[in-house]
Amino acid sequence: MEQQGSQPMLSKSELTQAEAFARIRLLRSPNIGPVSYRQLIARFGSAGAALDALPDLASRGRGPYRPASADSIEREVLAVRAAGARYLFHDQPDYPVLLGELDSAPPIVTCRGRLALASQPCVALVGARNASAAAVKLARDFASGLAEAGFTVVSGLARGIDGAAHEGAFPATIGVIASGIDITYPPQHAELQERIASKGLLIAEQPPGTEPRGRHFPSRNRIIAGLALGTLVVEAAPQSGSLITARLAGEAGREVMAIPGSPLDARALGCNQLIREGAVLVQTPEEVVELLQSFTGAPRSRFRVSDGAADFDYSELAKLDWGEARADLSRDVGCLLTNAPVTIDELVRQSGASPAQVNMALLEMELAGELVRESDGTVRLAS
Repeated sequence: MEQQGSQPMLSKSELTQAEAFARIRLLRSPNIGPVSYRQLIARFGSAGAALDALPDLASRGRGPYRPASADSIEREVLAVRAAGARYLFHDQPDYPVLLGELDSAPPIVTCRGRLALASQPCVALVGARNASAAAVKLARDFASGLAEAGFTVVSGLARGIDGAAHEGAFPATIGVIASGIDITYPPQHAELQERIASKGLLIAEQPPGTEPRGRHFPSRNRIIAGLALGTLVVEAAPQSGSLITARLAGEAGREVMAIPGSPLDARALGCNQLIREGAVLVQTPEEVVELLQSFTGAPRSRFRVSDGAADFDYSELAKLDWGEARADLSRDVGCLLTNAPVTIDELVRQSGASPAQVNMALLEMELAGELVRESDGTVRLAS
């Protein structure tokens, strides 16, 4: 593939501009997510080769498959440059190590600011948007104490607890946003977001120009949890986004902590629920520091860890001889699926095929728009 006129702004890497452009184009193509992106790169060795293979792999679909156009990626690259941001790819040396451990780690993010902050020990601090005044002060004080102890504080730039966390830790803070790198949300945090981009670190997974939508926030939350050794919830209602972040941290094998509150205050019920389910109760920044400084990968918090994602060596895909039996195998695997989520391990057991063959069959179904991958690694038929 020819190198394009608008070259992606890269951090230090051996990655060529042409391959970087192809990777962005691959990730922006229809029905491509973090898992399928990684599988395609592993199977074909480069994004350029994967792009060439996409129409054939997606041939199960109802119409011809069209990858993202080169022109659209040209415009995206120019928008990233205009925002003063740069791209960071999953296999570059300055990509955050802890984030890269997630099965669903974003293959490409855009960022502004000091990437070195993501290489320091990080703690996520999250909570309610409509937080009480006492909880906002508590979040600010905890964030300040954690920053003084050498931690980078990660949060989502939302109102309430998130904003207080960023303010208290500034400039040792990372803001992860659910929009494009050039979009401010919420509007009242425009000045704070710009300060973080200038003195801290701002990270976005969505393409520039993307306004935040409801489906983007769980994706943002997984990045917040993935960057950190542990997640601290200061104040949160049941079923809130903060509890999603905490559970994502637990599923990733990270520490989960919560500050208890009055059972008479609905905004404290989420934290109390987390503690009841196994989160570590903390009451001072020093307790968080002690917990995370001694963290060795075996969290004291006890959450059920999802077993939906099978441990799979993606390099096995490169050795796969897909051959003439691919249509039969894809049909057989497809017949095992319903609208109810199922683990890939279970599909391997019931199909009798190898993990590599099952993963390739699922990849074809996903590209054709027939498959949905859930956040816990399970798969189901698209509605």
